[in-house]
Amino acid sequence: MPTVLTVNGGSSSIRFAFYDAFDAATKLLDGKIDRIGLSGTTLTVEDLQHGAKSQTQSKIDAADHRSAAASFMDWLASQPLFARVGAVGHRVVHGMQHSNPERVTQELVDELKRITPYDPEHLPREIELIEAVHRVHPALPQVACFDTAFHRTMPRVATLLPIPRRYEAKGVQRYGFHGLSYTFLSAELARLGDPAAAHGRVILAHLGNGASLAALRDGKCVDTSMGFTPAAGLVMSTRSGDLDPGVASFLALTESMDAAAYQRMVTHESGLLGVSETSSDIRDLLAREADDVRAAEALGLFCYQIKKWIGSFAAALGGVDTLVFAGGIGENAPIIRARICEGLKFLGIELNDARNARNAALVSADSGTVAVRVIRTDEESVIASSTIRVLNMNTRGT
Repeated sequence: MPTVLTVNGGSSSIRFAFYDAFDAATKLLDGKIDRIGLSGTTLTVEDLQHGAKSQTQSKIDAADHRSAAASFMDWLASQPLFARVGAVGHRVVHGMQHSNPERVTQELVDELKRITPYDPEHLPREIELIEAVHRVHPALPQVACFDTAFHRTMPRVATLLPIPRRYEAKGVQRYGFHGLSYTFLSAELARLGDPAAAHGRVILAHLGNGASLAALRDGKCVDTSMGFTPAAGLVMSTRSGDLDPGVASFLALTESMDAAAYQRMVTHESGLLGVSETSSDIRDLLAREADDVRAAEALGLFCYQIKKWIGSFAAALGGVDTLVFAGGIGENAPIIRARICEGLKFLGIELNDARNARNAALVSADSGTVAVRVIRTDEESVIASSTIRVLNMNTRGT
């Protein structure tokens, strides 16, 4: 049985999984390398074969992403599943004008290197993983799945940035991200039989360390909160979200902050961490909010901004039929969902407290007109199914 390997490289982690090449719904193994570049880098693997689950953990030496990629390739070489791998699918955060997954070629890799300034936080790490596989297995086909592709249906008015038009020719526009998650959520919504999936107004909220919302009409994205970079939109764990442009010039004038320092601040030192001054983790802040006003304000800002984005997208859509919460926070934090939805009854959004408390699939109250759902997102399965489709692997005998 051939397998497909999916690779999802983040800022401090590499997530991966093996799937049956004939059935992307069948995950055989799930794993991650986390804390890359920090002490205690760990490889965690969960074997899902034969209807059983077994988990192993081991420490590895990964001072940076290149050494983490090398350790990853060494581990793969020892895996029986990798001996049967027929292709590797990668999450690539930025795809510029690419609208569909594509087979990796040298021309595509060269293009990704050229557009690295558009996403210096993610693209270099993703390129390194693609090249690491190619160095060891040059004949193994690879597929790039672009996070930005989902948002290519946005109308032009939603992509424009209000700066001199000449910069648009350089690719400076709103792109949107978290597209693989949104692809899964919209497909899952259709599978659940929600009529708004194909003919209605849907707001998807992917709330994790990175967080964004997307507005869908009749199954197509019409707007999203992230823009030119994944640091835009709402406040996140360590990312600022939208800022007054004057902040950059003020800090340059008063603190001699250069572009690199500003990028580091808005991406790694801001958001929940910056406001709370203690933690970027929602769980930590919830535990501290009663005694720490900074934690309480960070949580309040997070929920308030999401509420505003829901309201703005409801205006853009002319109402809302379904609201979906996903991501680590959206799926697992009932109190955050409750605070976000509080006061949105005028839109038809009402929660059932008991359903919400147990993270039920449907958490809306029967009296509400909007279906509020909790869906566990799965970017890896989208990568797997896209890879299988691009390479036409789901034909027996391939």
